[in-house]
Amino acid sequence: MPGMAFMILKISLLLDICMYFHLVLTDNCNLCCKYCRGKAFEDLEVSDGERTMVIDENLPVDLDFEIPLLYEFLKKDPAVTLTFYGGEPLLRADLIEQIVRESPVKRFMMQTNGLLLDRLPTEIVNRFTTLLVSLDGGRELTDANRGSNVYDRVMENIRKIRANGYTGELIARMTVTEDTDIVNTVRYLASNPDYSFSSIHWQIDANFTRDFALRRFTGWANRNYNPGIRTLVRSWVDHMETSGEVLRWYPFLDPMEDLLLEKTSRLRCGSGYANYSIMTDGHIGPCPIMIGMSRYYVGHISTTHPLELAQVPVSGECTDCHIRDFCGGRCLYSNITMPWGKDERQQVCGTVENLHDALLEALPRVKMLLDKGTISLGDFSHEKFNGCEIIP
Repeated sequence: MPGMAFMILKISLLLDICMYFHLVLTDNCNLCCKYCRGKAFEDLEVSDGERTMVIDENLPVDLDFEIPLLYEFLKKDPAVTLTFYGGEPLLRADLIEQIVRESPVKRFMMQTNGLLLDRLPTEIVNRFTTLLVSLDGGRELTDANRGSNVYDRVMENIRKIRANGYTGELIARMTVTEDTDIVNTVRYLASNPDYSFSSIHWQIDANFTRDFALRRFTGWANRNYNPGIRTLVRSWVDHMETSGEVLRWYPFLDPMEDLLLEKTSRLRCGSGYANYSIMTDGHIGPCPIMIGMSRYYVGHISTTHPLELAQVPVSGECTDCHIRDFCGGRCLYSNITMPWGKDERQQVCGTVENLHDALLEALPRVKMLLDKGTISLGDFSHEKFNGCEIIP
């Protein structure tokens, strides 16, 4: 495979990790968010890397293989975690219920927009260890991005599942754009008493199309996002000091734990070595957004052992970056497709450097709080590869 050094190894023996799989149930979605499918209606230039990508146009829209085949594949790994993914996975709530009831898997997660959570029986919802629910902040911002009345409908479902006994991790997963005031939005999600979220994650819409010329990204990053991240890191540590609680803000939580342990990291999402995706036809890809990129498939559930998958490493400029061990390469998809020009890439990577520097600056304070016993190292413990990309 040109330009990619693939390594096949027994992952369970050589890596101290468990295996995670995203199962793509459908490519359909019940929303048309302006930063996602809404861009399909815009005339946007694509990069040379994206233009040369071969996409399997025959990939089924919905899951199109015998479910027992999936069970046979998954049972070969007794510690596997399965994450339901789409599109919107709850459009196939029937399959979710069937797989949760029948499969040999003990740990389930799901990424959802939350609108259809009421389609699942309570006993099925309560089987999930983690639910990631897309919410971009308060009512005004969420509805502007995702559609009228989405915020209220999602929050009603969140209240219902908590009232019905859901005790797993509930992650508010934001997409942040130039319309996002990062400080106010994160603080709102963290402090609003109407929320039952235990964790927050966010991902920058630097998007994977060449649309920077249409955007206000540079000004927003320099004037709002980057200084806002530094403000939030200070607030995060202030909260540790005053309350003894480490808030589960994933872009801070995971990297800070590694800084404390003096550990380096590969891609923090696990793509290409620990966190793979099962396509609707049963092929296995290295990343859930690399749908149909057949050149990078590493096997099929009918013929491949889950613990002997080929790895797809980060390559190119990222391998020589001075914060590679912190960032891990940010995104496998963008590493392969190279959607940004040089200046655009510097802007995106600049936000990662800013995050790195802000956390490094806070590290002595966090160590002091550990030494005083205000917090413990265990407070930073969390589920790895739970659908949070970590590096925004």
